[in-house]
Amino acid sequence: MNIRVRIEKDEDGWWIATCPSFPGCISQGKTERAALKNISEAISLHIKTLAEDGIPFIKSEKYIEKLVSISL
Repeated sequence: MNIRVRIEKDEDGWWIATCPSFPGCISQGKTERAALKNISEAISLHIKTLAEDGIPFIKSEKYIEKLVSISL
């Protein structure tokens, strides 16, 4: 299963990964690769917990990410 994640480097040099389909599902790593590995584990655990609690998993991506141009 493919899940969309967002990853960005913070001011301290750590990579922060979030998952728009699961607000609050956040992880980090010292490298981009580590952050992606960690968010994958976090998402898997989140989905497993939902299943254990009898909550159906619905993959939801209710956003659109676009670039806009601005004049300065």
